Amino acid sequence: MQIVMIGTGYVGLVSGACFADFGHHVTCVDKDQSKIAGLREGRMPIWEPGLEAIVSHNVKRGRLEFTTELTPVIGTADAVFIAVGTPARQSDGHADLTYVYAAAKEIAQALTRPAVIVTKSTVPVGTGDEIARILKENGAPEGTTVASNPEFLREGAAIRDFKIPDRIVVGAEDERAREVLHEVYRPLFLNKAPILFTGRRTAELIKYAANAFLATKISFINEMADLCEAVGADVQEVARGIGLDNRIGPKFLHAGPGYGGSCFPKDTLALLQTGETAGVPMRIVGSVVAVNDERKVQMAERVRDALGGTLKGKKVAVLGLTFKPNTDDMRDAPSLALIAGLQKHGAQVSAFDPVGVDHARTMLDGVNFAEDSYSAMDGADALVLVTEWDEFRALDLKEVARRMRGNALIDLRNVYEPEEVTRVGLTYRGVGRATARA
Repeated sequence: MQIVMIGTGYVGLVSGACFADFGHHVTCVDKDQSKIAGLREGRMPIWEPGLEAIVSHNVKRGRLEFTTELTPVIGTADAVFIAVGTPARQSDGHADLTYVYAAAKEIAQALTRPAVIVTKSTVPVGTGDEIARILKENGAPEGTTVASNPEFLREGAAIRDFKIPDRIVVGAEDERAREVLHEVYRPLFLNKAPILFTGRRTAELIKYAANAFLATKISFINEMADLCEAVGADVQEVARGIGLDNRIGPKFLHAGPGYGGSCFPKDTLALLQTGETAGVPMRIVGSVVAVNDERKVQMAERVRDALGGTLKGKKVAVLGLTFKPNTDDMRDAPSLALIAGLQKHGAQVSAFDPVGVDHARTMLDGVNFAEDSYSAMDGADALVLVTEWDEFRALDLKEVARRMRGNALIDLRNVYEPEEVTRVGLTYRGVGRATARA
């Protein structure tokens, strides 16, 4: 199959590289000349385990190419995927579809024969209808059709998720689109990956509903964590107790500082706006968003409480800046709100992240970025573990105690057991667990 992927962001690049690894010929198109130049030289614009190797392999095999020009490569395409950004608009939270519609117009003007146009970007219900209208109005060849194929990739595990998916969702209104996408994903049928063919609007909503439900589980367990602290229960045992029920499941029941990243924050807001436009208020999702926003702000208060109620003149070390491990993504990361709150209350912040520092420098002012985790905690009054990178899971706690000026360890991911922390003379505060003192 001849595939054109418009957009070389997270979704477009991972999807394009994996399609090429299946044996399809893929051309990734992006208007960012520096990004395309970098990809041609083997430089990845994002940090994702295994991505550089899979891109390099398929470029060498001649199955994966990168260009800034759509017209020369679209003529032989069987499927054209739109994988451009749909950020939340600052004014109202609606998904900004400017790039999606611009891509649709450019596709229509460049096509010389019918093709299946596939929306890979996360878009509100009805976007596919508008894309179809744009294609028709701008002279797309007769027989060009539009499908929806939402992605379900977790940052840090995206290649595995693409190649061993829980499900493949295809929303199409005609048989030709279904046949083309069936052929595109045929290599996955060897692994018996379930493929769900449904209507285009239904597919568009499935993506939002999935992310909103997962965000709901996170906010739910975070509220349970607060209740556990108030009544003397342990949220990790609560999570295990309910997660063993196969109707609930254990995933996304890890209490922490709130969700962030490129998907959950913008997709929950977009779903709220979709519901408002349709006259169907999304009250549960609205509560999820409110709980999460408040939780991020509360994390600085948690640190202040651990230091006796004041942060003035205190040095706080922060380990982990990205919203989750195995990515360099800083979008809506809990660390941003935490550090802003710490600085607001007068704290000096030293921070370290294994891969996210470069992005963090552009988003955070007045922070001392350390070369490693131990350097970050030198002379600190408190150490806050925010992102559970593997290298933070086995810190030498004696060395931590030796380097710090104070003795407060605030574990926002419940990585450590309170007893092992207090054994070296530190005090421990986790999330949804009893506070332990040295």
